[in-house]
Amino acid sequence: MIRIRPYQPDDWPAMWEFMAPVLHAGTTYAVPRGISESDAYRMWVELPRAVRVAEDAAGKVLGTYYLKPNQPGPGDHVCNCGYLVAEHARGQGIAGRMCQDSLGLARELGFTAMQYNIVVATNEVAIRLWQKYGFSIVGTLPCAFRHPEQGLVDAHIMYRLL
Repeated sequence: MIRIRPYQPDDWPAMWEFMAPVLHAGTTYAVPRGISESDAYRMWVELPRAVRVAEDAAGKVLGTYYLKPNQPGPGDHVCNCGYLVAEHARGQGIAGRMCQDSLGLARELGFTAMQYNIVVATNEVAIRLWQKYGFSIVGTLPCAFRHPEQGLVDAHIMYRLL
């Protein structure tokens, strides 16, 4: 069983444990290789409007995502969403569950478009989920990054609410 819940301060050590290898390897788009823990914390926890954690029935952290305004300011309705799934948890459908959850949360927070970064589901799966939950594609940016599980994938996919 996978549960998605709000971030709690006690979650950070477990999150940083699986985030650090990815961020330090420089395999994510627009994140400098060797980012410090304090900078990662600011990027993932302090600045976002909402942070969610995926956990199993025993409470073990499996993944995380954040939602934040793409360019914070009055009237900005574009939501930036970043995902990471722990290596030990890949292949369990966690990315899909977080994707589904993030769409509902984005609507609750009043966003009308979403930009996805650090995509850990396959693009085809993500596109089906986003369309199912009321978003339609409006374009992609010509940027890509190498994900250890998927190889080269689109780093940015933009959706808007129907």
